[in-house]
Amino acid sequence: MKSPVAFRLNGSETAVFVDPGANLLDVLRRECGDLSPKYGCGQGSCGACTVLIDGEPHVSCLVLAETVAGRSIETTGGLSNGPELHPLQRAFIEGFAAQCGYCTPGMLMAAKALLDRNPSPTRSEVEEAISGNLCRCTGYEPIIDAILEAARQRGAA
Repeated sequence: MKSPVAFRLNGSETAVFVDPGANLLDVLRRECGDLSPKYGCGQGSCGACTVLIDGEPHVSCLVLAETVAGRSIETTGGLSNGPELHPLQRAFIEGFAAQCGYCTPGMLMAAKALLDRNPSPTRSEVEEAISGNLCRCTGYEPIIDAILEAARQRGAA
């Protein structure tokens, strides 16, 4: 039997009915219509489905949807403010940090969690923050550089 689950998704109150054992990724994509978290491995090892739950990064394919009741969920679908991109999104575009783009949503959310708690991270702190996210295209250097550039831009603002 489905259970009601209410939470905040990208700043908006959301309520859905979920099947027992449903994972958050499927609920976000199928019930909420937020296609920004990507299905990658389905086993929590690629990071493509990373979302922030109460500000902390989690692979949503391993989170039971029922456990997010009353919590705040952030996805890349909520990063921009209308037409204005988030500094991380701008830095990824300007720094060519997204090639195929499949890992990008997870990378952006892992990076956002880092910059929210540490606005001026070191290169090694960035590397650690994105270590749970696999990228098969960029070799990580453009991604790391983009995150550091976003941190610099946010600090200069």
